[in-house]
Amino acid sequence: MTGATGFVGKATLARAIAAGWHVRALTRRPQPDQAGVTWIAGALDKPDSLADMAEGSDVVLHIAGVVNAPDRAAFDAGNGVATGHVVEAARGAGVTRFVHVSSLAAREPDLSNYGWSKARAETVVRASGLDWTIVRPPAVFGPGDTEMLDLFRMARRGIALLPPSGRMSAIYVDELARLLVALCGDRYASVGATYEPDDGHPKGWSHRSFAQAIGRAVGRHHVSTLSIPATVLKAGGRLDKLVRRGGAKLTPDRARYIAHPDWVVSEGAAPPPALWRPDTETADALAETVRWYRREKWL
Repeated sequence: MTGATGFVGKATLARAIAAGWHVRALTRRPQPDQAGVTWIAGALDKPDSLADMAEGSDVVLHIAGVVNAPDRAAFDAGNGVATGHVVEAARGAGVTRFVHVSSLAAREPDLSNYGWSKARAETVVRASGLDWTIVRPPAVFGPGDTEMLDLFRMARRGIALLPPSGRMSAIYVDELARLLVALCGDRYASVGATYEPDDGHPKGWSHRSFAQAIGRAVGRHHVSTLSIPATVLKAGGRLDKLVRRGGAKLTPDRARYIAHPDWVVSEGAAPPPALWRPDTETADALAETVRWYRREKWL
């Protein structure tokens, strides 16, 4: 498994161990001993460590990737080229089952460098000759997430600044983890499939309705929302990069991605119900996320 120390990876690692898997997990930094895990020191740009990770495995689960980078070349290195290295490691170890975590952004490769790099990674996987399955999660939330944390903090204050008018899908991190573990054990039905899972909310959420749902989770019955025009959002991306340089969170690339009006999962792209279906209500998942944030004093 790559990405086992990240937000989605931690939840998936816990699910995999609970399901009885022994996981060979890649890590850049030393990790505490953990039952059911063999930590492999290495990185996506170190093929020898990837070969060590894949050795003797039944399936390779590739979660790691970059969501923010300074330019297209860096996105390519972290997503496209890196995925090629993981594919080669699987081939070299004789592993045929390959589960790849992509993003809905891959549907719009011309919109951002991030989306382009995720689409390129998918192309690498599809051409690999392996028994692959691709998963394109929408917005992922849950304990440990930093990407949506600001939205929870704003909702607690009764106001939320949102992207331009549009719709989105979302998925609870533990539900995504459950799907990924199920796919690792499925060697037939899902091979060659590209899935877009979500929380089951019909036609996704408007940005405002999701902010209101977060508001209810933090104890606010009403959250005042303000949609930021796309031109202002993109200008903010340029300003953040100018001010914080490499530490910028709202880059021009990310602003173009956020401003897109349709990040709802495609109709008919859900995994088959016999394999997986969401079984946690979004309201309950948001409430659990809030409890975790408060327990860790993030909120």
